[in-house]
Amino acid sequence: MHHISESEAATRARANNAAVAKKKNDKPDDRLIENRRARYDYEIGETVECGIKLYGPEVKSVRAGLVSLAEGYVRAEVSPTRLTLHGVNIAGYGPAGPVGGQNRQADPIRTRPLLAHKNEINKLWKAQQIKGNTLVPLKVYFKNGYAKCLIGVGTGRKTGDKRAAIREREMKRDIDRAMTKRKA
Repeated sequence: MHHISESEAATRARANNAAVAKKKNDKPDDRLIENRRARYDYEIGETVECGIKLYGPEVKSVRAGLVSLAEGYVRAEVSPTRLTLHGVNIAGYGPAGPVGGQNRQADPIRTRPLLAHKNEINKLWKAQQIKGNTLVPLKVYFKNGYAKCLIGVGTGRKTGDKRAAIREREMKRDIDRAMTKRKA
């Protein structure tokens, strides 16, 4: 029988755990759901990455890309300190059974808690209090197996500002096209 010292066993365990973690991180993150409308309607300032508290079937729906962020918004509260995600539609996951059935799928448009540090929530709350600012969900994605939501402080744009942004983006695209043709 071959005996292993405790330090050697610990070293092997650490190496094994590192290999498992590396395999997990090698896999590219799943689907990215983006709220492209938010960048059109709002001038986005500061952004914060938060975790989302989801039920099991909701996680499957997010992985399948069955999420609509367009109508969503975020509320920051100081007493008690919390962030909540409102109006985001995470469709029911079909194989999990009916909504309200035995598996108790959640309401697709329920209010979902967001997970962030207290100082970040306080900073977002202060930004939200300024007139014309709102907290907007920009992206939902997975990072190291956890669902994350990128939220930004948005300042509303007027119609003229939106048109100017489109014009500016098209001009930049034309310049980029001209530069690539020139190089070729």
